[in-house]
Amino acid sequence: MKLKYLLLMLGFMWACQSASNGQAVSADDFDKKIKAAGKAQVLDVRSTEEFTGGHLANATNIDWNGDDFEKQVKAQVKTNEPVFVYCLSGGRSARAASKLREMGYKEVYDMQGGMMAWRAANKNVVSGKAAAPSGITLEQFNHKIKNSSKMVLVDFNAVWCGPCKKMAPFLEEISKEKADKVELWKIDADQNADLAKSLGIEALPTLLLYQNNSIIWKNIGFVEKATIEKAIASGK
Repeated sequence: MKLKYLLLMLGFMWACQSASNGQAVSADDFDKKIKAAGKAQVLDVRSTEEFTGGHLANATNIDWNGDDFEKQVKAQVKTNEPVFVYCLSGGRSARAASKLREMGYKEVYDMQGGMMAWRAANKNVVSGKAAAPSGITLEQFNHKIKNSSKMVLVDFNAVWCGPCKKMAPFLEEISKEKADKVELWKIDADQNADLAKSLGIEALPTLLLYQNNSIIWKNIGFVEKATIEKAIASGK
């Protein structure tokens, strides 16, 4: 009985320590924690171009893929205050949050789904430039889907997305091998943020297979070539 109690206490202490070291939270919780913190340290780890296109209020931009990420963090982010980290869909921010903890930051919050989830929840976005249409409009997208005589495989990706790069070669193979059945449409989520929001895209890569103006298959994250081929084969 005493051993069981001890194990429970150790588990509780570990959970508390993990929470204090940082955690991945939803867009809603991320928003609530920022407001509760008062003057929060919000860190946007996307590229400068992405940041300029729209970001959270009072966010500091330090590119995770930049050459001096660690140096810039030390110069601009305090170690004794909570840090709220985000990117486009969660990949870069997760790695950045891990690095921050290694650097000694005790309380780090990583927004799951990144700006995609934030926009999907219709939360406030600050833009550093005049609003302009971001890539393909929803109307243009729907028109293409509606008027296609084939199935359309839509690939939402980004240049920095590792799984996207890994899938790119066999997606091209599929588009050639099954050209009589399916059309591949590759869409950069960074360049088409408005469309991604309208379609509820919250993570990358996301594949959508359309037939007769309807989605017949959807996949979020890395998927093998054979699985995609099976989905296409299931179409009428």
